[in-house]
Amino acid sequence: MELSKIASAARPILLGGLALTAFGALAAFAQEAAEPAAEAAAEAAPEFASAAETAFIFNTLLFLIGGFLVMWMAAGFAMLEAGLVRSKNVSMQLLKNIALYSIAGIMYWVVGYSLMYTNVDGGYFGTLMPYSWPAAGTANEGDYAVASDWFFQMVFVATAASIVSGTLAERIKLWPFLIFVVVLTGFIYPIAGSWKWGAGWLDAMGFQDFAGSTLVHSVGGWAALAGAVLLGARKGKFGAAGEVHPMPGSNMALATLGTFILWLGWFGFNGASQLAMGSNADVSDISRIFANTNLAACGGVVAALILTQVLYRKVDITMVLNGALAGLVSITAEPLTPSPFAAIIIGAIGGVIVVFAVPLLDKLKIDDVVGAIPVHLLAGIWGTLAVPLTNGDASFGVQIVGIVAYGVFAFAVSLIVWFVIKAAMGLRASDEAEQLGMDKAEIGVEAYPEFSAAGTRFS
Repeated sequence: MELSKIASAARPILLGGLALTAFGALAAFAQEAAEPAAEAAAEAAPEFASAAETAFIFNTLLFLIGGFLVMWMAAGFAMLEAGLVRSKNVSMQLLKNIALYSIAGIMYWVVGYSLMYTNVDGGYFGTLMPYSWPAAGTANEGDYAVASDWFFQMVFVATAASIVSGTLAERIKLWPFLIFVVVLTGFIYPIAGSWKWGAGWLDAMGFQDFAGSTLVHSVGGWAALAGAVLLGARKGKFGAAGEVHPMPGSNMALATLGTFILWLGWFGFNGASQLAMGSNADVSDISRIFANTNLAACGGVVAALILTQVLYRKVDITMVLNGALAGLVSITAEPLTPSPFAAIIIGAIGGVIVVFAVPLLDKLKIDDVVGAIPVHLLAGIWGTLAVPLTNGDASFGVQIVGIVAYGVFAFAVSLIVWFVIKAAMGLRASDEAEQLGMDKAEIGVEAYPEFSAAGTRFS
């Protein structure tokens, strides 16, 4: 009886011991089996990137994303211009925009980038040579991939050329325009750009232009103004007594689409001009730039909306579209430091400039088909002047020096180039070609072949 009780009491202990022994053996087996797999995983796992390498990746990504957003603005300009010209000139504008983008890309590689960035050293321009980036497989290129910076800077050049395209639409011949684009994108814009972004003489003075209200938009605007003065107005635009004959655009849907595309692309234009995305502070600043850019465009729209209603008793959609663009141009010189309210006001003043400047150009008999001079030149000047209002590092005196320097250089050189082209091969289409439409006369492909003759004015 006692033995039976002892056996009953010992049974759980024996079973527990057996279970522990079995569990231990199983754990040892599992550990032994897992060791090769863990070693293999450790060998296959990449090393964690250093902080510098992570910053390099994000900086490069910022340039690439910003670059293709700004490249998409080429589609915006094409759609905007296609909508604001008459139907008989739409194909011509589309052709000009894809051609100027391609020419800008080639010229900025051949000579433009080096003129703008290589060995400027406080001077007036860089070196006259093609630019090359490191060979494939290069691991250390500095703070970002060099080719990504070239791409980001290149798409800005095309923006300046697109401004000229819209102003001179419907009466300039194709090849003279494209020859001017070669000079503008290869020489005029890069030399002007070197003064600030290439660490040239204006940068040494403290001139501020964050993303190019003056450097990009006003330079393109001055070039457009010089061409418009020399080219003259479209036939029938102004009457003998000075009256203005409206020439409505062909498609407000395309013009509106183009405006929204440009608005979207501007987030790359301004946001990526932060030039770094490798830290918490950089990403926070980029976010502020996005928000201010958007608010300025909204301010430009609302200002143009209200002002056209007050002045004309009807809202003019073309003014509202250009109000959005003027707001964007205005904030481009300094999109980081303004408060949200200040960004709205800066953009709204840009919209006001458009509403008053468009009829002023008509009084001066300067024919700007799409309103690019008020949007890019005048709003660009305003945005550059507004920088010291929110950025304590800028001074009004230096900003004025920069505005005047860019204006004199871009207008004078552009006027000379336009004059030389005019003397060599002519600028303007014949009266017959202008009446027929540039689509038929110059390129032989009409955008709207069934309707191109409707609603046109010529006298």
